Amino acid sequence: MTNQHRVHLLHFGTIALLALLFFVLPAYHVGNLARIMVLATYAIGYNFLFGYTGLLSLGHALFFTAGMYGLGLAMTQFGLPSAPALIIGLIAACLVSAVIGFLALRTSGVAFMIVTLMFAQAGYLTILYFGTYTRGDEGFVIQQAKRVMFGIDLSSEVSRYFAALILFSICFLTVARIVQSPFGKTLIAIRENEERARMLGYDTGAHKLKAIIISGTISGFAGAAYALLFGYAGATFATVQYSIFPLLWVLLGGAGTTVGPLIGVIFMFYLIDLSSSITSAYMLIAGVALVLLAMFAPQGLAGTLRKRWFKWMP
Repeated sequence: MTNQHRVHLLHFGTIALLALLFFVLPAYHVGNLARIMVLATYAIGYNFLFGYTGLLSLGHALFFTAGMYGLGLAMTQFGLPSAPALIIGLIAACLVSAVIGFLALRTSGVAFMIVTLMFAQAGYLTILYFGTYTRGDEGFVIQQAKRVMFGIDLSSEVSRYFAALILFSICFLTVARIVQSPFGKTLIAIRENEERARMLGYDTGAHKLKAIIISGTISGFAGAAYALLFGYAGATFATVQYSIFPLLWVLLGGAGTTVGPLIGVIFMFYLIDLSSSITSAYMLIAGVALVLLAMFAPQGLAGTLRKRWFKWMP
């Protein structure tokens, strides 16, 4: 079996396993896994920028909520059906990521991190300022009757799970394809040595801007899907912690690996879930586990597997 066949088996096998789990897991874990797949899509968008391009953003919550509020406001304020509202959410995330990318790429390194964080905070304050429409910290609920697409009720357990699976599969396979393309290889070259890539004639600025737009649009897609599938949009998702979460997920799962974001979200989600069932100080247990993981698997779970045993993993 060639490495390319192994890669295809990994990607399509992951999707098939997620589909199979719906039929074997209890209802509680099925609900969790639907949420995990949406958040893993958010992490996939972040990983595309951080893991493959080498740009550390602290403002991805802005893109996530751009998609979330693009869809949510289109449905609640303008009465649009879910499908056009989803498109509006994608357009909103794409436009916001293009503008932020154009401005933030005037900086680099630590300055880029700070600028993206500042833009995300500005987005959070904007949501609070227009609380008449966004309902601020309280957020708003999208009525169950409106969460229908092509005649399918997305609020039901089955529809929500497989809608989340379709969302994850589209973004998972798209990014897997991009990183294997010449464009993706160029992004990896920029991550490894931007100056050398520039000397070889590549327009590194244009490539990084495209990477931010793709990353932000995927993250916004996840935000719009979250609002549609779970019926809620709130300013909490625009706070700093939701810019830190995807960084943690990617680092835990393995930056620069296609399956790393999913592994990282599953690990973090159930680590907190299990810890909270033991003690109210669950973040202490989670923190210790994360420190140990960082010490003994600094490349993340998937990254460590690739380094030690599966060299072919993308």
